[in-house]
Amino acid sequence: MAVQLGNLGLGLRREMVDDVLNAPPKQVDFYEVAPENWLKFGGKLAKQFQALTQQHTFICHGLSLSLGSPAPLDREFLSQLKTFFNQHNIATYSEHLSYCSGEGHMYDLMPIPFTEEAIYHTAKRIRAVQEHLERRIAVENVSYYAAPGQEMSELEFTLGVLAEADCDLLLDVNNIYVNAINHGYDAEQFLAAMPTERIVYGHIAGHYVEAEDLLVDTHGAEVSSPVWDLLEKAYELHGVFPTLLERDFNIPPMAELLAEAGQISAIQAKYAKRLEQV
Repeated sequence: MAVQLGNLGLGLRREMVDDVLNAPPKQVDFYEVAPENWLKFGGKLAKQFQALTQQHTFICHGLSLSLGSPAPLDREFLSQLKTFFNQHNIATYSEHLSYCSGEGHMYDLMPIPFTEEAIYHTAKRIRAVQEHLERRIAVENVSYYAAPGQEMSELEFTLGVLAEADCDLLLDVNNIYVNAINHGYDAEQFLAAMPTERIVYGHIAGHYVEAEDLLVDTHGAEVSSPVWDLLEKAYELHGVFPTLLERDFNIPPMAELLAEAGQISAIQAKYAKRLEQV
């Protein structure tokens, strides 16, 4: 049975742990962490994390599964994830539709070639992950800055993987906007083509403006006005889905972070009311 996440999520970083333990913000329904950042911790941090996952709903967003890699899946890592998810009652697991390893680990998210062969290769690996973990996973549409070996559009590739793998979607609204600017496509058209029934939750974050035609997905700034507008469009098209604010660095005080997250709640309330009136 799917776990109900609630509407508003927050990416939890280690520097936020004391704040959430001491004064849990009532408006946050769920938290997201990268499992790689918590799997091997012991001592105080492990106890704090256990306390948090016993009190709140948690989801995991992976960094190193490397779904598009030619290298074999790391089965030992998958087993560690499965144990971790069970131990902490993790509601949902998502990963990037990208790769980060070959003969070694690159510690960066590289674009999978937009080809038919890559669709089948990646989808096969996603199905294997779901079988190993005994749960559905969600894949995230990612930001990218080059498309080597491209034979189709990002949209065609994304839809192809979702259908062939029969997995869920983590809809990253900021990534759609960043890619639309960088690669010259229509963000709303891409958004409208996403399969509503596969969206389990969404991400929203800030980016860095390098140039008029080059945005960098940093998660280190406030969400921009065009991305807020695109989030509104997402709710208009797909209904209100759980949405999480990401902030990886330049993290402001908790009060400021919650104020920004509150904009998600305000937009959700607006569209929930509108849908009720339809």
